[in-house]
Amino acid sequence: MVALVGSSGSGKTTLLSLLGCLDRPTRGVIRVQGLEVQDLRERELTQVRRKQIGFVFQDSALIPTITALENVGLPLSFAGKSGSDVEAPRLMLAQVGLAEKGTRYPAELSGGERQRVAIARALVHRPSLLLADEPTGNLDSENGHRIFALFRELVAAHRLCVLVATHNVELAGMADRRVYLRDGRMVNGGSG
Repeated sequence: MVALVGSSGSGKTTLLSLLGCLDRPTRGVIRVQGLEVQDLRERELTQVRRKQIGFVFQDSALIPTITALENVGLPLSFAGKSGSDVEAPRLMLAQVGLAEKGTRYPAELSGGERQRVAIARALVHRPSLLLADEPTGNLDSENGHRIFALFRELVAAHRLCVLVATHNVELAGMADRRVYLRDGRMVNGGSG
């Protein structure tokens, strides 16, 4: 797990957007699983995102009119896999400790639970890369620590690469490596 650390405006979200194939670089090369993506057509980028990348946002971005289980299953529906992978959303909810909350709507969940549903949704299609943009920004300290601990567990369980943008230096200390950004530039990086 790598923590991208920096204040607001330091470039964390921009870097995640570039790595997540949401924006294109003005120069340089971006590789996802060995594939250079900066020159791909939008349709091809969509396929890379759907197959290789999971996203977690600060506000969880759950759809309020569908259940937690249905929110988790959305990426499979977009990929045309909903019929063949009916158990995957249930299993992923169980993995994030919310097996019993699948029938609840987002408004019926706590902030920490909503964020875990968002993490389950980001991982249900088994991406190789998880990009999390300030996923603990709206959570209290205890839930923030739980989310980072969950990321560490998921890295071990799924051999997953996780990049987490945060301004919280304490939480960043839970990452295997920290990369510090200032004014759009990496100023220092290190491990443990």
